Amino acid sequence: MTRDDARVTLETMTTAQNRAVLADAQERAERAEGTRPAPADQWDDDTTGSYDLEARGALRRVAGLSTELADISEVEYRQLRLERVVLVGVWTEGTQADADRSLAELAALAETAGSEVLEAVSQRRDKPDAGTYVGSGKANEIRSIVAATGADTVICDGELTPGQLNALEKILKVKVVDRTALILDIFAQHATSREGKAQVELAQMQYMLPRLRGWGESLSRQAGGRVAGGGGIGTRGPGETKIETDRRRIRSRVSKLRREIAGMATARATQRSARDRNAVPGVAIAGYTNAGKSSLLNRLTGAGVLVEDALFATLDPTVRRAQSPDGREYTLTDTVGFVRHLPHQLVDAFRSTLEEVAGADLLLHVVDGSDPDPLGQIDAVHVVLGEIDAAAVPELIVVNKVDAMTEDDVLTLRRALPGAVWVSARTGEGIEALREVLAARLPHPDVEVEVLVPYDRGDLVARVHRDGEVLSELHEAAGTRLTARVDGGLAAALEGFAAPVA
Repeated sequence: MTRDDARVTLETMTTAQNRAVLADAQERAERAEGTRPAPADQWDDDTTGSYDLEARGALRRVAGLSTELADISEVEYRQLRLERVVLVGVWTEGTQADADRSLAELAALAETAGSEVLEAVSQRRDKPDAGTYVGSGKANEIRSIVAATGADTVICDGELTPGQLNALEKILKVKVVDRTALILDIFAQHATSREGKAQVELAQMQYMLPRLRGWGESLSRQAGGRVAGGGGIGTRGPGETKIETDRRRIRSRVSKLRREIAGMATARATQRSARDRNAVPGVAIAGYTNAGKSSLLNRLTGAGVLVEDALFATLDPTVRRAQSPDGREYTLTDTVGFVRHLPHQLVDAFRSTLEEVAGADLLLHVVDGSDPDPLGQIDAVHVVLGEIDAAAVPELIVVNKVDAMTEDDVLTLRRALPGAVWVSARTGEGIEALREVLAARLPHPDVEVEVLVPYDRGDLVARVHRDGEVLSELHEAAGTRLTARVDGGLAAALEGFAAPVA
């Protein structure tokens, strides 16, 4: 046997001996603690309930289901990961049914964001607790619920202050998200156009700025004194901290986004002014989220835009040309849906988009008739319309989804909304009646003309049919005799073709 063979044999023997010693020690320890595994048939009886009770009383950490919240004071640059959530609401006004509906809507928002709702709790208070939103006692109870359900996120039905957010995360030991952050996350998922993405990012930055958290001076990035510019004795310090750097970068990014959105708003205003010059009436479709606005647009114009049974499926406005039964052309604009307590950051960021509503000649306010509280939806939409200076736009309420309503619900809502139009965008019921009402409610040209247009100026006749309202039309030897209502610009173009008195 060579020296190398002897060395390998010795190492193998040593390893085997070590394994035997370790196995013997483990067996002695298990016998001492009474945890040695029992034979397979030893516990096959009805006494396992005590072990189940003991298991329920223990807090067991399951690998792979942690919240990844290693440091809750970490700067919140990470994307929200909503998976298994517990909903928390504070009920300060209204009835218990109102509070339950608000939590149900929060659950729908959470599911739209891709999470699974495990539990929902609400608390009756005069106002939210300034420190922890729900109070320290209720926060500890919620912590027990989170541990029992295995949730990794808590969503609060309200906008939390930075202090409330920090305090709740310290008590609950999981990620805490408020209603505003949840809606921003949904918008970020659904934004597709360059303008929509920029608007959502701007809203997120504005929300994030006051909620940055860090370790303060320990995250210093530059030295004081001579290195920082030379203040001399008494001025040497930690320099700019990490959180200050983050704030500065966010402010810089916000300024850049505002400039980009302003440029996009200019292009949108140019398109709108071109439609105004051509005297094309504009109709904006607005309403609560998931009320069926995009489905109605498809029914009226055949636009083929995305229709999805989800909240905030439409973020980017879609403008399509439509024609009334009497031949007049107008534009239909599908806009982003509204919701109760829509974050003011979103209203500010989407202001250029929402100007399509404020500048419309007529507002089609779509209401989900099958919702448990359609009148509450109408009030919530009116609040947002007031914020974007669109409260003065003429409004036509359209109650959608009548095919999903009961007769009692229809009768009750008809008394509350006497001038509404009742349709079903899914089945097509009431769409023709809506077209007739739209034609009657569109603004009419205010100048009445009677002209004799030569046959070689058929372009003017086409403009009258497209942009005006033709009252009578006769074909004579000298040309086409038209009696119509037109706007001032078209009246000026027709001024040289005044018809002689017959």
